[in-house]
Amino acid sequence: MARKFSRSNDDGVRKEWQGAIRTDPLVRGDMGRGDQPRRARIEIAFEEQTVLGALFGQFDQNLVQIENRMGVYISARGNKAVIEGPDDAVARARDVLKGLHQRLLAGHEVDAGAVESLIMMSNEPTLEGIISGAPDGAPPIMIRTRKKTIVPRSATQIEYMRALVRDDVIFALGPAGTGKTYLAVAQAVAQLISGSVQRLILSRPAVEAGERLGFLPGDMKEKVDPYLRPLYDALYDCMPPEQVERRLASGEIEIAPIAFMRGRTLADAFVILDEAQNTTPMQMKMFLTRFGQNSRMVICGDPKQTDLPGGSASSGLNDAVNRLDGVDGIGMVRFKVADVVRHPIVGRIVEAYEGKEE
Repeated sequence: MARKFSRSNDDGVRKEWQGAIRTDPLVRGDMGRGDQPRRARIEIAFEEQTVLGALFGQFDQNLVQIENRMGVYISARGNKAVIEGPDDAVARARDVLKGLHQRLLAGHEVDAGAVESLIMMSNEPTLEGIISGAPDGAPPIMIRTRKKTIVPRSATQIEYMRALVRDDVIFALGPAGTGKTYLAVAQAVAQLISGSVQRLILSRPAVEAGERLGFLPGDMKEKVDPYLRPLYDALYDCMPPEQVERRLASGEIEIAPIAFMRGRTLADAFVILDEAQNTTPMQMKMFLTRFGQNSRMVICGDPKQTDLPGGSASSGLNDAVNRLDGVDGIGMVRFKVADVVRHPIVGRIVEAYEGKEE
C-alpha cells in the first residue's frame, strides 16, 4: 500500500501540465539559519495510473530508494506524490520520477538498477532527453534488439551510445560494470538485424586472469570458449537463442580469439575486441589494421586491470590510446567509477581498489 500524506496543496499554486504528468512549481521557503539549504515542496500527479504500481515499486521500494539516495521525503496516495526537502534535491527527485514514468510508458522495465541510474544522471542536463528525445527534436537515445530496448544508464553511456553510431573506431575505456562490452554487442546486434552490416565478429585475447588453467580438453572451439563466455552472455541477452545458434552456424556471427584475426580484412562487419588491455602492442596493431570497408570497430578494456606479464607497460591498449587519441574518425570514451551500473557495491569495490593502488 502506498504511504499516505495529510498535507494539502498551498492555496493559489498554479498547475503545469507536462505530457502525462502534472507538477506544482517549487514552493520555496525562507533560508534557514546559518547555511541551512532552502526548503521546497512539490506535488506530481500522474495521469497514466496503470503504471503506478511499477513506478512506486512493491511497498514503495522505488520511492524509498530515491529518498535514501537523495535526502528527500516522498509521500504518495492515489496517482499523486509529494516531494519535500532541500530545493535542489526536490527538483532532482522530481526529474527522476518523471524519467521513470516516461520509461514505463515507453515499455521499458523499471528495477532498482534503473532507479539508481536515473538518480546518478539527475545532475546531468541530458536526463530529460534520454526517453523523450533531445530539445532539438532528435530521437531518444536507445538501442533496439530482438529481445529488449536498451537505454543509457549513465551520462557516459549516453556519450558512448552516440559514439557507437558516429565513429568508425571507438575505444571504450574504464572499470568493470560500466556497460562497455554489453552496449557494443547490443549496437552490433541492432546493426546486424537492420542489415547495416553483414557480419558480427567478437574477439578477445585468450589470456588467463592471474591463474594457469593448464591443458583444456576438446577441439579448438571448446578450448577457447571459456575465454569468450562473456561475449556469448551479452549476445544471448540481446537475441533469442535459436537466432544466435543459426547465425553462428551460418557465419554471420563469429566469436574467436584475437590470434585468428591475422591476415584477414574485416569488411561489412561490426567488430568488437573485448579485454583489450590483455593484448600486446603488436597484437593491437594487427587487429586495428584489419579494418575494412563499411565496418565499425569497438575496442573495450580497462587499462588498470591488465593480466599480461609486465602489467600496463606492456599493454597494447595503453599503447594504442597514447598513439591514436585525437586521430580523426577514432572516438575515445572514458568511463569512471561513478558510471558503474552493474550494482552500486561494484562501484564502491572498484573505488576502494583504485584508491588503494593510487
